[in-house]
Amino acid sequence: MTDESADGNPSQERGEQARYDQARYVDDGQYEPLLAEKDRTEVEIDADDSPLPDDLTRDAIELPELSEPELARHYTRLSQMIYGIDSGPYPLGSCTMKYNPKFTEDVAALPDAAVHPDRSEGSIQGTLELMYRLQDYLARIGGMDAVTLQPPAGAAGEFVGIRVAAAYHEHNGEDHRDEVIIPESAHGTNFATAALGGYEVVSLPSDDEGRVDLEALEAALSENTAALMLTNPNTLGLFERDITEIAEMVHDVGGLLYYDGANLNALLGRARPGDMGFDVMHYNVHKTFATPHGGGGPGAGPVGVVDDLAPFLPAPRVRADGSSGSEQTYELFDPEHTIGQVHGYQGNWLVLVKTFAYIARLGDEGLTDASAKAVLNANYLASQIDYDVPYEPFHHEFVASAGEQDAADVAKRMLDYGVHPPTTKWPEIVPEALMTEPTEVESKATLDRLAAAFDAVAEEDDETLAAAPDRTTARRIDQTSAARNPRLSWQALADDE
Repeated sequence: MTDESADGNPSQERGEQARYDQARYVDDGQYEPLLAEKDRTEVEIDADDSPLPDDLTRDAIELPELSEPELARHYTRLSQMIYGIDSGPYPLGSCTMKYNPKFTEDVAALPDAAVHPDRSEGSIQGTLELMYRLQDYLARIGGMDAVTLQPPAGAAGEFVGIRVAAAYHEHNGEDHRDEVIIPESAHGTNFATAALGGYEVVSLPSDDEGRVDLEALEAALSENTAALMLTNPNTLGLFERDITEIAEMVHDVGGLLYYDGANLNALLGRARPGDMGFDVMHYNVHKTFATPHGGGGPGAGPVGVVDDLAPFLPAPRVRADGSSGSEQTYELFDPEHTIGQVHGYQGNWLVLVKTFAYIARLGDEGLTDASAKAVLNANYLASQIDYDVPYEPFHHEFVASAGEQDAADVAKRMLDYGVHPPTTKWPEIVPEALMTEPTEVESKATLDRLAAAFDAVAEEDDETLAAAPDRTTARRIDQTSAARNPRLSWQALADDE
């Protein structure tokens, strides 16, 4: 067989077709049965030995009878059907789906990290030192004076921050402060947190440029204001240029300024919420410091505060004990007016270990470089797509508009091009929003691939979009019915059929 030029080479074309077929096999191959649906054998049970009541005891149970290769292939197949951050780009705006470096997993798996929460302080000095240093890292990064590591997620951090603010106002005899002001474009957890904390939510509209409307803010502020919850840059990726004036306005009426740390990754090494006038903030370590993201947990959402609020932080915290010996030691202590303990031990400890490892590995220069690349990647991607981006200049993320197309259909169709779509339909101030954040980890080649998917979908007709996706393992589903009538058992589904 002789080689021919790339154009019209049958052998090369067959190879490309084979690669395409393999990709389709991985993406949308045949249904992979559950283990319970595979070859099974009946195992008898001696009911007489069961401590359970007769009506809860079975005489036999059916179990899969599989060889090791069959079992390995089953789970490998399932992993190929799932798209995750290790599969490719995951540009969910606001959610910040960062790649999780594997070295942090190695650090968290070290035997020395396996610390029982009931061990004495004297036997866990290394653990306490790491916590103390992480508190210091986070305080310096955010421009805060004190930090608690306890909250187990960003949303939990929000709640702790608002409870600290409430305790502060109550201590000062200002129980009448019962309102929290929140921009319309804020994360949904902000509204939920304020309401859960017992506050009335005052919604704040954006101005024509997508930022805080100062006149609307002035009208909303009063002696009843407990706090303004703000993200900076905001959910459009826009920096609040009037932030110092906003801080002064809130402080002039006796309120506190709360920083939602969702977008802190845009500012690392360049600006600090504390320097802008924020009094309390939470850190989303999965967004900013590349720890695993959600999925029900575990997570971490440390909270930082200025000096005036430090006495109200959860107990216990970690401090250097002031010993004068040759080796520094550390101890746990309860802040004077603490709101109490909000999570066991010191939060989700191993997530905090990963946070510490990430910060220590990158250092000042690395964190600054990460924010620079996050902003660069977002702006480059936005410049390469055909969809309109109505608000700029932005930082680490942008919100494009799908225009006449339905943003949800656009997202489903992008799956057919082998990439994960952006966040859709939010914030609502952009029609058919496509909220996109590539993060700093993606290469130019990956961004070009994302842009190609955006542009390909932009050219497609409504019929094609409405039928998408057609190459994924799970095709287009009725999401409303699935949410209202979930089938939680494969057996229930089989019985229906």
